[in-house]
Amino acid sequence: MDEEIEIPPFFICPISLEIMKDPVIVSTGITYDRDSIEKWLFSAKKNSCPVTKQDITDADLTPNHTLRRLIQSWCTLNASHGVERIPTPRPPISKSEIEKLLKDSASSHQNLAKCLKRLRHIVSENASNKRCLEAAGVPEFLATVVSNKDSSMILTDEALSLLYHLDTSETGLKNLLNSKKGNDIVNSLMKIMQRGIYESRAYATLLLKNILEVADPMQIMTLKPAVFTEVVQILDDRISHKATKSALHILVNVCPWGRNRHKAVEAGVISMIIELLMDENFSSDRRGPEMAMVVLDLLCQCAEGRAEFLNHGAAIAVVCKKILRVSQTASDRAVRVLFSVGRFCATPALLNEMLQLGVVAKLCLVLQVSCGSKTKEKAKELLKLHARAWKESPCLTRNMILAYPS
Repeated sequence: MDEEIEIPPFFICPISLEIMKDPVIVSTGITYDRDSIEKWLFSAKKNSCPVTKQDITDADLTPNHTLRRLIQSWCTLNASHGVERIPTPRPPISKSEIEKLLKDSASSHQNLAKCLKRLRHIVSENASNKRCLEAAGVPEFLATVVSNKDSSMILTDEALSLLYHLDTSETGLKNLLNSKKGNDIVNSLMKIMQRGIYESRAYATLLLKNILEVADPMQIMTLKPAVFTEVVQILDDRISHKATKSALHILVNVCPWGRNRHKAVEAGVISMIIELLMDENFSSDRRGPEMAMVVLDLLCQCAEGRAEFLNHGAAIAVVCKKILRVSQTASDRAVRVLFSVGRFCATPALLNEMLQLGVVAKLCLVLQVSCGSKTKEKAKELLKLHARAWKESPCLTRNMILAYPS
C-alpha cells in the first residue's frame, strides 16, 4: 500500500493501530478489531475498555457492519494504490450449532471422533469461538469424554488436548470442578499423568494446575496422596518446561492447606526439589528455582519436612548456593529454609556443616548487600542465634559474638 494514502482515522483499531478487518462494538460503545479486543479480553484477561477505561459489562461483541462496509468500499476505491480489499469475515459459530454437534456425537464413536475434530477446528479459529463453546457446555462434554472408561485412548487424548486449548474461564473451571463429574475429572487427570503419552501427561498436569487454582480450601485439603505422587513423577520425568512449572505451581498452591505438607513429604517432594535445583538446565530459568524454593520453605515449616530435608546430603549446599544468585524471591525463601532448620534442628554437627558449606559467609553477605528487609532480618536472627557456635568464622563480627552469648 502506498505510504501517501491517508487512512481515515475511524478505520484504525485503537489497540492494533491497523485497519480493522472485523470491526465490533463493545458495551462501552467503542469499536475495535475483533481479533485485538478478544486478545485483550480473553488472553490478557482484562475487563476494561482500552479507550474509555470503563468496565466492559457484557463480553458479547456486536459486529459493526456499517463500518466494515465503509472500510471495504474505501479499499476498493484505493485498489490502484495497492490497497487490498478486506474480505467479509465469517460469522461466529452459534450456540445452537454447537449443541447439535454435541448431541449428534452420542450416537457412535465415529461421530464422537468427527465431533472432536470439528471442535478442534472451531477452537483454532478465534477466541470468540472459545467463549461460545464454553457457554454451550463443551468443557463439561470434554470432561465426560476424558473421564469415560469406555473412551479409546485416542479419543481421550484428543478431548484432553481440546479441553486444555479451550482456555476455559475461571468460572467455567469452577463449574467443572463443582459438578457431579468434579472428582471424576481430577481422578482421570491423575491417571493420565501416570500412564498417558508424554504430551497427554503434560496437558493433564497443566489442566490440574488450572483446576486447583480455582478450587476452594476444602477441596484442596481433601486431595488424595496419589496426587502428590503423580506430581513428583512428572517432575522426575522432566516431560517439558511447562509441565515442570505447572507441577511446581500445584505444590505451591496446595501445600499450605491441611495435611498436604505431610502428604508432599511422604511422596518424596523434598528430594525431588533438591535434585531439580542441582540441574543446571532447570536453574537457567528464574521462575522454576523460585517456585522450588517456595515449596521447600513451605515443607520445612513442618518437622517431617525438616527431617527429610536434612536427610539429603546436598540440601544445605544447594539452598545456600541459590542465595543472591537467582532473584530476591529465591534468596528470601532460601534464607527462610535455612532459618527453619537452623532454629529447630540445630545440633553441633549441623551447625559445623553449615559453617563448612559457607552458610555463615553467605548470611553475612546478605546483611551487606541490597536485598529485602525481611530476608536480612531472618539472616541476622539466625547468625545471632548461633553466634557462639560459629565464632570461628571470619565473617562473623566480634560484637555479634559477644552480644549474643549462648
